[in-house]
Amino acid sequence: MDFIRITNEGPVRILTFNRPDVRNAVHRPMASEITTAVNEFEADDSARVLILTGTDGTFCAGADLAAIENPTLRNEVTSAGDGPGPMGHTRLPIHKPAIAAIEGHAVAGGLELALLADLRIMAEDAILGVFCRRFGVPLIDGGTVRLPRIIGLGRALDLILTGRPVGAEEAHNIGLANRVTKRGESLRAALELAHTLAAFPQECMLTDRASTYDGLDQPLSTALRNEGRLGAGIASGEGVEGARRFLSGEGRHGVFPFADTVNQT
Repeated sequence: MDFIRITNEGPVRILTFNRPDVRNAVHRPMASEITTAVNEFEADDSARVLILTGTDGTFCAGADLAAIENPTLRNEVTSAGDGPGPMGHTRLPIHKPAIAAIEGHAVAGGLELALLADLRIMAEDAILGVFCRRFGVPLIDGGTVRLPRIIGLGRALDLILTGRPVGAEEAHNIGLANRVTKRGESLRAALELAHTLAAFPQECMLTDRASTYDGLDQPLSTALRNEGRLGAGIASGEGVEGARRFLSGEGRHGVFPFADTVNQT
């Protein structure tokens, strides 16, 4: 990989955007590497949680607009919805938990990459925003789809229409950031959280996660039936084993392995 770095900490895989000279902006070769890396994470049973982050104090400044005149470097823009997006894996699902550790700016397509994650941990001085509004570049990597699902229609339209910057405090207040850390601490916090997620019974957690996403597109009655269908087998498997562990004294009084060292929604 030339434009991203892949590292592993046990069951946690870290994908680091690595074009610091352009604030980790994404061109076509980098987008292809992102897609390949996420697909490899998906296929690797030993990798349980993915962290997206950026090098040199910046998450991602979006698409590399300087590459637009070069047909081999400019981001590939197609109307097909069954493959990768211009920024990489953005139009494809991820079936395991993903966390964005955000320092500096995550703007335009960089915000869309952050929205691809289930959870966002944001440094106190980081900035999010649809900065591409100023240049007539559309959100085409899931921004108009994921943003309203995360923060609601009214707040999403405020950000999408105005393109204004959103700081960490506001992002946390509206549910766009799940946790806020001191500057330079987002990756550390993301790793702590990722290791906690990786330590939970996986079949149950992944089933609950899938049911949550499935339910967004279903009527209430259908979503409830789907939840029951997905969870029935887990309750008689991992659930029974978990009940035995609880009765033996493990995990009582709401004790979790993750120390709450950062703000939570």
